Amino acid sequence: MKNVTLRQLKIFEAVARHLSFSRAAEELHLTQPAVSMQVQALEDLAGLPLTEQAGKKVRLTAAGEEVARQARRIAEQLREANEALAALKGVESGRLKIGVVSTAKYFAPSLLAEFRRRHPGVELNLTVNNRSTIVRHLAENGIDLAIMGTPPNEFETVAKIFAEHPLVFIAAPDHPLADKRRIDPQQLAQETLLIREPGSGTRAALERFLEEHKVTAGATMELGSNETIKQAVMAGLGLSFISEHTIGLERSAGRLVRLNVTGTPVKRQWRLVYRTDKRLMPAATAFVDFMDSEGSRLIEQQVGRQMPPTVAKSKKAKT
Repeated sequence: MKNVTLRQLKIFEAVARHLSFSRAAEELHLTQPAVSMQVQALEDLAGLPLTEQAGKKVRLTAAGEEVARQARRIAEQLREANEALAALKGVESGRLKIGVVSTAKYFAPSLLAEFRRRHPGVELNLTVNNRSTIVRHLAENGIDLAIMGTPPNEFETVAKIFAEHPLVFIAAPDHPLADKRRIDPQQLAQETLLIREPGSGTRAALERFLEEHKVTAGATMELGSNETIKQAVMAGLGLSFISEHTIGLERSAGRLVRLNVTGTPVKRQWRLVYRTDKRLMPAATAFVDFMDSEGSRLIEQQVGRQMPPTVAKSKKAKT
């Protein structure tokens, strides 16, 4: 592929990402025939088919997967080169791509807003998804940094703790356990537990908690997001195990209560994670420093604003 052009790689990467020639053409402001022509030219250079048609859908061949992966790497290297040159000129600019697990979306925007106020020249790109997807983006260099709880085991990373992350059991206010001062974990076996999908860090933490306390879960219901789980708990469908950082507004409104289950809150940590072999550009380095110095304080501020007044006063009295 000696004569491949950056334009061809950019076009093919868009096709691979969308699995659609028409959507790639729309994104790049090209006609669909122009996109098809460039992909065909790239296939001629590769000597292998890169895509195949499955009805109306486009699928990547094994060769196409590899070319798409290399195209993303090249685009990332060019971006890093541009930011490095900007840094040498003394310009604070560049683009910072951050991945956030869905549980962290309740505080991440306020952190990014504060960082943006301090570094207005930095262009921020935020991706929110479940843990397994964020890990994949990190592995493929699709993001620079990730905010998550447990770092991945699949590859080497740097993981910097920046705040505590408490996990708690919740119920509707009229649930029989809501007013109990002490709940033995074994009582959870009699309840319906509303759990996150496989790949969720919260689900993994729940499974560890149940195993440590030798609790065999009874009925479970799998739901795909924290918002759906909170609505289901409020409707009386069951109990759930969730980040305390996600329920401030509902507790303040009296629509959810935190259960006093022995052994909770389970104290985890929020981490800022990046690949060990990742060369951090100035914008990413500035964000790492910002989270190290300000992350915990800003999260506590936001959580404190959302808590019921009695809980907020109690926490303040302990500090």
